[in-house]
Amino acid sequence: MTPKIYSSDFLVIGSGIAGLTFAIKVSAFGSVNIVTKKRDRDSSTNYAQGGIAAVLAPQDSPESHIQDTLEAGADLCNRKAVDLLVKSGPGRIHELMEWGTRFTTRKGENGKQVLDLGREGGHSYNRIAHAKDLTGHEIERALIHKISEIDNITIYEDHTAVDLLTEHQLRFITGDNEIRSDFITCYGAYILENATSIVNIFRAGITLLATGGVGQVYPHTTNPAIATGDGIAMAYRAGAEIADMEFIQFHPTTLYQEKYNGRSFLISEAVRGEGAVLVNSRGERFMDKVHAMKELAPRDIVARAIDSEVKRLGDRFVYLDITHMDKKFLQNRFPNIYEHCLKTGIDISKEPIPVVPAAHYLCGGILTDLNARSSIRNLYVSGESSCTGVHGANRLASNSLLEGVVFSHQAFLHIQQNLDTKQDTSEIPDFPQWDKKGTFDLEEWILIQHNIEDVKRLMRDYVGIVRSDRRLERAFRRIILLEEEIQDYYRRSTLSSQLLELRNMATVAKLIIRSAMERKESRGLHYTTDYPESIDSMKKNVILKSGREPEFRSINNVSFS
Repeated sequence: MTPKIYSSDFLVIGSGIAGLTFAIKVSAFGSVNIVTKKRDRDSSTNYAQGGIAAVLAPQDSPESHIQDTLEAGADLCNRKAVDLLVKSGPGRIHELMEWGTRFTTRKGENGKQVLDLGREGGHSYNRIAHAKDLTGHEIERALIHKISEIDNITIYEDHTAVDLLTEHQLRFITGDNEIRSDFITCYGAYILENATSIVNIFRAGITLLATGGVGQVYPHTTNPAIATGDGIAMAYRAGAEIADMEFIQFHPTTLYQEKYNGRSFLISEAVRGEGAVLVNSRGERFMDKVHAMKELAPRDIVARAIDSEVKRLGDRFVYLDITHMDKKFLQNRFPNIYEHCLKTGIDISKEPIPVVPAAHYLCGGILTDLNARSSIRNLYVSGESSCTGVHGANRLASNSLLEGVVFSHQAFLHIQQNLDTKQDTSEIPDFPQWDKKGTFDLEEWILIQHNIEDVKRLMRDYVGIVRSDRRLERAFRRIILLEEEIQDYYRRSTLSSQLLELRNMATVAKLIIRSAMERKESRGLHYTTDYPESIDSMKKNVILKSGREPEFRSINNVSFS
């Protein structure tokens, strides 16, 4: 089969809440191609249980939501980004409802139906809009249905992005060292059609990366199988600035299973919001000795407390106990969690749930400004792939879905205001077709699988909840060797989605390790035994860029043109 060239005004890579809301909005200005690795519903959004945070109750206030976010972020949040997130939030929630999202409601004081707002760790008020415990699934359903009604949006399922189309990539492929540009510009991407192993060119005037997180670099994660950091790795290779990669949020409570296989099942923080308590194998509650907010303390504190308790007693897990609540309440409030646990032999109304922390969310990513622009022209980023500065050193619960819709909206507004300067697709350089000459089919899948497991074990053993200089140095030496081995596969082998994911996993693992090595303190999600205290002079961000030494600087006033 011959490779094809697809052209559109907008290219969206990723099909979660950030990518879909952006696609819906910019479809008013032109054609949109959405590329997704698996099915249109495979995304972290679809697995989000708890909900989406916004100031929607009369007793709540933007100032309270802002303060809660800043406090969770451990003095590293971009205040302007947080202000924007919080103040734009209610409007984006109502927009989702207008598009068909059915959030859970209850009867209010005046007899009318109102949103049933939940509360999660770190929040001072009930402000979590949810659809029982399947919020992400419900939002995805509504967005996919909305997109099905728009003629100029095309979704390409089972396609994997290889690399961004930039002047850098053009020089790399053609060997033409005379091509020069003061700025790197994105013109679309090389995209692998998984079913045929053909690499097609997707040209676009504007590209949005919304590829989600990096959870699959760890063996235990709540993320779907597609969360291999593709967008971040591609942007890094293309020359974009990457920030705050050391801050990996481990969700404190995922279901512990003796025979673990695949994605860890998340026990939503909303369960603790409804009064569940954490106890150790002796039946002792321990969070009351750790933090004033007890089980509703910020996630990094809860995760470290569980990790400490497990190691102290030589256990594999702790318990989350909500047996004091009525069975019918639990079945109605948490139907998915109740049924899933019941299938594993646990009736949560009668017995506590065995839980263990798992990699859950990346607070860093591709550095963006308040308009969701990256340091590469015509490349916007939204959702977990981005680093807006909203989360700082630790994400406040349920701010992630909100961040995706808010900054996709910001990208839309910026494009709307600059339509007269939008890149004409006819001006895109002629990128060469992907050449398979000299490559062979990598028949030994076992080689790729072993390397995937090597990356996961390395990250678990050396770059987990608790870190040290020695562990990080060992991890860095080993990931460099692994990356060289994987790059050799990549150069010589016919491409497959698994090989591309492995390549990207190794890249983002290296970025996480390198960032962690730079931060000689403990702050938020980054805890090191060598530097257990936070240091005021390090209230800055670790910025990484290909071919450049790591840099410490504040991202508070970052702006890209």
